[in-house]
Amino acid sequence: MKIETYIAQLLYRYQCVTVPGFGAFLTEIQSAQLNEGSNSFFPPKKLISFNPHIKNNDGLLANHIALTEKTSYKFAVSAVHFEVLTWKKELEDNGFLSIKNVGQIRMNAEKNLVFTPNDQKNYLATSFGLSPFVSPMVKRESFEKQLESLELETVEEKEPVTLYSAYKGSNSYLKYAAIFVLTLGVTGSIGYPMYQNQIASQTVLVETAVQKQVQNKIQEATFFIKNPLPAVTVTLAVKEEKLTMPYHIMAGAFRSEKNAQKAYNRLKKAGFDARIIPANRHGLFPVLYGSYATMREAEKAQREIQNTINPEAWILIETL
Repeated sequence: MKIETYIAQLLYRYQCVTVPGFGAFLTEIQSAQLNEGSNSFFPPKKLISFNPHIKNNDGLLANHIALTEKTSYKFAVSAVHFEVLTWKKELEDNGFLSIKNVGQIRMNAEKNLVFTPNDQKNYLATSFGLSPFVSPMVKRESFEKQLESLELETVEEKEPVTLYSAYKGSNSYLKYAAIFVLTLGVTGSIGYPMYQNQIASQTVLVETAVQKQVQNKIQEATFFIKNPLPAVTVTLAVKEEKLTMPYHIMAGAFRSEKNAQKAYNRLKKAGFDARIIPANRHGLFPVLYGSYATMREAEKAQREIQNTINPEAWILIETL
């Protein structure tokens, strides 16, 4: 059975996919990148790395194979174990191992495994359909005004307009009428502004006096509230968000709910934040050492439990 396909499927969904007895493939999200030298744009992606020190069976890969192939979990574990033996044999013989759609592993002079990820595969589901592309360079041209090349426009002078009287030698009474109208206009143009200035001055004096009285009243005033309103106490309900803890360390699965309860009581007495999960589709009652919010916390607790209590403890990744 070639397990590369199942590893690739799980890398889309999980941050860590462990191959029991061989190592673990870890993912880390990288934001979009720009290569200024080549004007190349790269979408966000998952960076794949390999850790040969994480070899414990967390059940993720074998359980996925069992569900996909519709076979037993035990058979899936055996198939993974056989494939791992084939990989190790190929590394010993050739010093090189190619895992399809995942990457290449080679053994260096110090007998250490060096992993090179497959850059052509993007396991970030939100970047589906996005591919790298090269943008043509944008040329920016500067346009400067050259005053020397501009021709000055000459402004044509307009001939002055001369007004000629249509009626020369008119009657003398027209001259007296014109003098009378001119006198009225001059008198009005001088007398009316003086009248307006006088009114404005009087208005300013009145407004100043009123404003001064208002300021004095405000300074002398004292305000009292005869019937003050009672104080109002407002209670705000704060909704606490429940922390998602999808990483669980399995202590065991029991066919008898009574035995599961006994194991749960022992773990609680030992200080663990133990839990009993409702029976699964196989009729087993799983018991957990505890649940954790991140994979890092779960792996740390798993190592402590394996070194002190149960070497077979493994991590279940599921939202309960």
